[in-house]
Amino acid sequence: MTVGFEGTAKVFEDSMRNLGLLLVVAIGVVYIVLGMLYESYIHPLTILSGLPSAGLGALLTLWLFGNELNVYSFVGLIMLVGIVKKNAIMQIDFALEAERSHGKTPSEAIYEGCVIRFRPIMMTTMAALLGAVPIALGWGAGGEARRPLGLAVVGGLLFSQLITLYLTPVVYTYMARLAPARAPVRASAKALAQPIVT
Repeated sequence: MTVGFEGTAKVFEDSMRNLGLLLVVAIGVVYIVLGMLYESYIHPLTILSGLPSAGLGALLTLWLFGNELNVYSFVGLIMLVGIVKKNAIMQIDFALEAERSHGKTPSEAIYEGCVIRFRPIMMTTMAALLGAVPIALGWGAGGEARRPLGLAVVGGLLFSQLITLYLTPVVYTYMARLAPARAPVRASAKALAQPIVT
């Protein structure tokens, strides 16, 4: 005797099985796009280093409020991939520019990036978090079905915000040792381009 799902229940089970693959593909696409934009294999890993904390925060929030990992909460996890990485992008984009243009060390550049970009990071995170609060509270028609999506976003943003502000600078400093140094190359190129005045 065997027991299995059939009909719409089987279709739903198959769709849930493919959601994990969809999440992996989404992270892979983000890595490829970031790799092309930064022309680096290393810095996209630094940007994506905050995703595990966001996923952990989302899962803990769902567990605390007694919600299951369903299609809506998976949509929330995929949304977190796009929302959470913007914190690291703000910091790392500033740090790379400070390294290449002003010749700062990676630790000095990322420290300055964290200080200067702290306010816009907090503003954008709070805007996204507060926008998801009504969904997390389950207001409106059909709000109970959408509640896991809001809980995943709110919990993931809260937890990752606390972690990434400290984690991203550390990961960037260590990853900078693996990245090829471009500042001396650009400086020497500029020096060669200057006309020799005698």
